[in-house]
Amino acid sequence: RKNPMNELLQNPVFQMACQQYDATADFLQIPQDERERCKWPKRLITVAVPVRMDDGRVEVFAGHRVQHHLTLGPTKGGLRYSPEVSIGEVAALAIWMSWKCALVNLPFGGAKGGVRCDPRQLSLREMEQLTRRYTAEMIPFIGTHTDVMAPDMGTNEQVMAWMMDTYSSHAGHSVPGIVTGKPVLLGGSQGRKEATGRGVAFLVNRAVEHLKIAADFRVIIQGFGNVGFYAAASLRKYGARVTGISDYYSAIYNEKGIDLEAASEHIQKHHSLMGFQGGDEISNAELLLQECEVLIPAAIERVIDKHNAGKIKCRILAEAANGPTTFEADAILKERADIFVIPDILCNSGGVIVSYFEWVQDLQNFFWSEVEVYDRLYRILQTVFDLVMKEAKMHQIDHRTAALAIGIKRVASAKKLRGLFP
Repeated sequence: RKNPMNELLQNPVFQMACQQYDATADFLQIPQDERERCKWPKRLITVAVPVRMDDGRVEVFAGHRVQHHLTLGPTKGGLRYSPEVSIGEVAALAIWMSWKCALVNLPFGGAKGGVRCDPRQLSLREMEQLTRRYTAEMIPFIGTHTDVMAPDMGTNEQVMAWMMDTYSSHAGHSVPGIVTGKPVLLGGSQGRKEATGRGVAFLVNRAVEHLKIAADFRVIIQGFGNVGFYAAASLRKYGARVTGISDYYSAIYNEKGIDLEAASEHIQKHHSLMGFQGGDEISNAELLLQECEVLIPAAIERVIDKHNAGKIKCRILAEAANGPTTFEADAILKERADIFVIPDILCNSGGVIVSYFEWVQDLQNFFWSEVEVYDRLYRILQTVFDLVMKEAKMHQIDHRTAALAIGIKRVASAKKLRGLFP
């Protein structure tokens, strides 16, 4: 039976999310009617975002927001600014957010937003105008108990501050809980900026201990942005040696280890890794195939595919990005007993967990120390890591299916308990 929404969301990333869901729903034996309700997004919102540019002309950008389900609470998810943004990609990311929030037992449904633009080509004033107009267009559909945004690719805490101010100006009073990932001075949480990367490192270290991998293990990180940098810095404290990093333009490999601070300073100065002298410059594709103990794709979707899945040389694949492994590549990895996968909805969940902490702190106007934040975060991650391992072992399934099964089952059960409003 065809669903018209499937035609609306023709996109390889969305199709991949649906393939993962369908395979897991088959494993869980979810009845067809229930599986349809869990699969399709509740709301797909597209708005025109006109902005007066610095040269005086008006450019109209396309802005999207997809809210997957509100069964367990408000929707939660990031906002990205990227030239590749499409409604299909945003819908896929919203679906993954639903399973992620349910997996780590947060009272949220999944959402995602995006504006199709190149933030590298926008001035600070243009970025602010774009953000404020997008927020204004979204006001009928967002709220502290409806939909809460956060930073993602191409956005940061300054963008969240503009969003908060725009929404608060409309409300007539300060509403810090409308976004997370904002500056601490405006109601942000201690540790939020570093949370995703530090969560990735914590889980990698759990896997290293589980597999009894020796210290000085080699780590390669594709995507040396916020998540990649903090994951690298934290893993170094666990005894890792970071031998490869990359950004959109270039990749650097050094078997002896890379000076992370020098690489970060180079990027801040030159806005790229190109020209960095801390190792050999290779392509992103070549970086993924270098030998290491831990490979962390921390950039974009679909970088591990059917062409390279059989060639990667790592012991642990830690998916810091959303959807970095295609459905076809997954089938190959399932046959490779030598690779331990930490699936994306578990691996990068540290960000949304601390976003939840921030939302709770904003609602209570009671704020925690960084020590309290990370103590709570690591306890949740440890519990969920153990739960996924137990589920995989009990049913003799791969880690991704185990993680998805836990999340999807929770959402499906909640929808069944609430019933269907006529």
